[in-house]
Amino acid sequence: MKMSKRLDKIPPYLFVKIEEKKDELVKKGVDVIDFGIGDPDLPTPAHIVQKMRAVLDSKEAVNYPTSKGEFAFRKAVSKWYQKRFQVELNPRDEICCLIGSKEGLAHLPLAFIDPGDTALITDPSYPVYKICTTLAGGEPYLLPLTAENNYIPDLDKIPADVARKAKMLFINYPNNPTGAVAGKDFFEKAVNFAKKNDLLLVSDLAYSEMGYDGYRPSSVLEIPGAKEVTIEFHSLSKTYNMTGWRIGMAVGNKEAVQALATIKSNIDSGAFKAIQLAAIEALSGPQSCVDENRKVFEERRNVLIEGLNSLGWKLEKPKATFYMWIPVPKGETSATFTEKLLDKCGILVVPGNGYGSAGEGYVRMAITIPKERIAEAIKRMKEGGIKGQ
Repeated sequence: MKMSKRLDKIPPYLFVKIEEKKDELVKKGVDVIDFGIGDPDLPTPAHIVQKMRAVLDSKEAVNYPTSKGEFAFRKAVSKWYQKRFQVELNPRDEICCLIGSKEGLAHLPLAFIDPGDTALITDPSYPVYKICTTLAGGEPYLLPLTAENNYIPDLDKIPADVARKAKMLFINYPNNPTGAVAGKDFFEKAVNFAKKNDLLLVSDLAYSEMGYDGYRPSSVLEIPGAKEVTIEFHSLSKTYNMTGWRIGMAVGNKEAVQALATIKSNIDSGAFKAIQLAAIEALSGPQSCVDENRKVFEERRNVLIEGLNSLGWKLEKPKATFYMWIPVPKGETSATFTEKLLDKCGILVVPGNGYGSAGEGYVRMAITIPKERIAEAIKRMKEGGIKGQ
């Protein structure tokens, strides 16, 4: 049989390879400390699980959902956005339920990218933006994120001819993998750039509820006029420890949201109703669980950053996300340092170049393990002679 040529254009998904490597080591008896995939280890809050159980015992959730989501779910999203960001969203046509935000981000290029079109994508970035632009026949144009620019893309350096033919601009703040944050000044600039160049601004806001030291991330949609050019993706995965539940939302520009809904109506049958009803409980119920999560991850962040600094790094504590973007020691590459940590210490991290060529020279560490395991990792690094810059 002959596979499609598009498969030749995409590498194996980064995290699949990481999981395979981890499984190999575990089978050999290695006690692996896993800083790899950003999958919260904390349980889904009890009141959300209880709602799910109640729904499963009823007849509410056995038939097909709507592909764009139950109206009650969309209404709950609208109320949550209003309370959290003071952003008005019409639940009828400015919100679409997703089977996790990854699914929506992956399908969006099918609605906006024709073969040969350009999408502006930060480098490094969540791999889905680039891969799914390619699958849709588009050409990614990469915008380097550097420490010197605080991992914010310099939109002024995009050539005019590239900007004119671009159809989409992907941004993600708080950022995966760097943990960087962006202020409203950048969001305003991105909105104006999208208006000037008649393109869709795509905001991935999956980590908005993971801000530390009192920092509260903003939504691009808070910028006046942003809804004219912006579609924003959000998820319950990180906020409520619901990664495996697969539930999220796309909100913002009506035409963009409905275009995505059209693609979805021809590909999937929507998120399981029971999960949508449990998600309503998450969004509408007590939010103390979110504050508790934040405190746990903030403490873990402190343990890791302070521990690495004791080994010679000079790292500042990131303001958001559960990702730490760590420069590799001199003389190392992302790949060699990843291998050294694994072979000498049994510590699994993600090489930065897996997120794009601009990620070379870094590794990403996700603090989705208990603080005791983080402390153990620092101990192993010290005993293994691992030192920072």
